[in-house]
Amino acid sequence: MQATVRAFDPETRSGSVFLDDGSEVTFGAAAFDAGPLRLLRSGQRVNIVMDGEAVSFITLSTFPVPGVPGVPE
Repeated sequence: MQATVRAFDPETRSGSVFLDDGSEVTFGAAAFDAGPLRLLRSGQRVNIVMDGEAVSFITLSTFPVPGVPGVPE
């Protein structure tokens, strides 16, 4: 699923994104650390993987999402 970065704190490696429907979802360090990223900026488009209500993986929209059916690796 795609989203847009709302905020990111590099010290805690956590932040929040806006989904395309306008709702805001937060993510923690574990979701950030699961991907290959070092930094996020407000306004960047990202791919996220949700595990129920929580974000479990976040990466740039141009990067592959490993193990997600229908998303090229």
